[in-house]
Amino acid sequence: MNAQNILLPVMVLIGWTALVLLLVPYRRFKAGFGGRVTLDDFRFGESATVPGDVSIPNRNFMNLLEVPVLFYVVCLTLFVTQHGSSSALMLEWSYVGFRVLHSLIHLTYNRVTHRLAVFVASDIVLLVLWAQVLWKLSR
Repeated sequence: MNAQNILLPVMVLIGWTALVLLLVPYRRFKAGFGGRVTLDDFRFGESATVPGDVSIPNRNFMNLLEVPVLFYVVCLTLFVTQHGSSSALMLEWSYVGFRVLHSLIHLTYNRVTHRLAVFVASDIVLLVLWAQVLWKLSR
């Protein structure tokens, strides 16, 4: 297995995070030009008067910077220690798929039960990936 393949899912998740980041100012400017928000609504972050469709992209962006940090660390650990495997790569792609799906649910119809199920699935995949890495490093 090519060691660089371990980093491909990392690059895809970084690209997805960048796309969501671009959605934040797009929604804010659109709402501002439409008179739905003012600059003061963002003085201390986002005020309670910011409409949900404007604040959700920012919240989703924050989600993509929280738990995925552990994903980035485990992938770099796999790369540096040369412990990458096809099963680790499958878990990485599964994690990225779940995170993208979580974002799509959050940014579109936003049904909490669906979002939660996908979020929990991504966390389980991440825990399994970490367990696999810890197992390999301990041998």
